[in-house]
Amino acid sequence: MKRRKHYETDLTDAEWERLAPLVPAVKEGGRPAAHSRRNIVNAILYWARAGGPWRLLPGDLPPWQTVYHYFKLWRDNGTWRRIHDTLRGDLRQQLGRNREPSAAVLDSQAVKTALPGQNAGYEAGKKIKGRKRHLVVDLLGLVLVVVVTAACVQDRDGAYLALAPLATRFRPLRTVFADQAYAGDLLFDWCWTQLRRWRKVFLWIVKKPAAQHGFQLLPKRWVVERTFGWFTWWRRLSKDYERHTATSEALIHVVMIRLMLRRLVR
Repeated sequence: MKRRKHYETDLTDAEWERLAPLVPAVKEGGRPAAHSRRNIVNAILYWARAGGPWRLLPGDLPPWQTVYHYFKLWRDNGTWRRIHDTLRGDLRQQLGRNREPSAAVLDSQAVKTALPGQNAGYEAGKKIKGRKRHLVVDLLGLVLVVVVTAACVQDRDGAYLALAPLATRFRPLRTVFADQAYAGDLLFDWCWTQLRRWRKVFLWIVKKPAAQHGFQLLPKRWVVERTFGWFTWWRRLSKDYERHTATSEALIHVVMIRLMLRRLVR
């Protein structure tokens, strides 16, 4: 049998040992699996990093139909998010933090779309036709919530979608930092009232210094910009190539899983 080529995105033995217990095992009964779970995950990571269509996966990887089947299956049954959330807690603990954060940062990123799909629009401020990624991250830059909408959705409207899961998840969370695009009494009051059935979440607007000229890092706020910067290394995230927003959200979870695995076993 021809030896498979090694790719930069392949998981090391230590990384796979950490990930394997979280990946759904092969079902008992029936014929044996033709391709190992590790090879399937490696193929998905290659696709995300290289940025090409499924059909252009190299021939020494599992067939693209098989790889796409498992990516879609694990997207629809929540496996990617479950793995992502588990590794995020493990990494926070390894860095001396609690598994769940007490503070977070909210921001959005508008990206162009390459194909016609669901929920595409025009962002007038940045003159981008495509979609918008609404992200809530902890103070380490690790993703807590990701919601993908049409680019025409205003930041404050997207904030409701991104912050709503905080009502039942991340119980210790108390403060959310955001920039001036989220300023306004409506969103502030919504955070204070709608989330208070479980606890009070305070929205903190980080304003630019009055004398600021040009780019300047703002306290707490810069971590989410770094997270968006991590995405630029993955070509599949350079634009939104997906037809469905659920695929775009799952892809961000896949990329963060790879980044967190590397840090966990470093």
